[in-house]
Amino acid sequence: MALCLLSLGLGACSQQSGDTVDGIHLVHQGKLTVCTHLPYKPFEFTNDSGKVVGFDVDLVRLLANDLGVKLDVVSMDWNQITSGAAFAAHKCDLAMGGATITAARKKAVQFSAPYFKATQALLVDRKAGVSSLADMANKRLGMQTDTTGEVYAKKHAAQYHYTPVVFDDLALMTTAVSAGKVAAAIGDNGPMAYYAAQNPGTRVAETFDTGERYGFIAAKDSDNADKLIGRLNDVLAKARKNGTYASKYQHWFGHKPTAGSP
Repeated sequence: MALCLLSLGLGACSQQSGDTVDGIHLVHQGKLTVCTHLPYKPFEFTNDSGKVVGFDVDLVRLLANDLGVKLDVVSMDWNQITSGAAFAAHKCDLAMGGATITAARKKAVQFSAPYFKATQALLVDRKAGVSSLADMANKRLGMQTDTTGEVYAKKHAAQYHYTPVVFDDLALMTTAVSAGKVAAAIGDNGPMAYYAAQNPGTRVAETFDTGERYGFIAAKDSDNADKLIGRLNDVLAKARKNGTYASKYQHWFGHKPTAGSP
């Protein structure tokens, strides 16, 4: 072990350790390690019992069960995931986080088959007098860093004359809406609708069909990651066929997925 540390570095040693299940290398023994950035309700968040739960969590647990290992969720900065740094450092096998599949992100990581259709949504304080982006002139609009919501919001800032306010995570952004620190916030429709349902002082005032699809993330240019993503895609396809996907979707979103949803 000492020779490995000296000659190859800690990252190389960690790559050789871990576990191998059905020809798929895992970074830790007996675990499927999945990185994310908590919280991102209802996809992944810590509940009152201290357990990480959510729609994404339920889906990757299907893969862990299929591999016969435990699921371990690790929270970190989102840009470590989308840049591929988390995989290069062997911190995780997969990543999740309501991650929109984009051409820019594909330059650094690979994605599973799409599993969720998303749009952008405008979350507003009911007292702010905002019904659309057109009402946001000279007001503050919240957005989460390193997200497609931030891209959309900044793209339209000059058109609607609002001031962009960037937050490090979803919870800080949505809480800022409730506290009146921003008049509104823009983000993916699932988390925005979930927050509004839990916080009646807010509502989703407008949605924007951006044609987004979510995928789970793995390392790029890796035969091992290719195998893991292939196994995940098979598990998700089976879950769709046997009704497990629809059941978990309804549990977290209150309705079944629409026909033709990814």
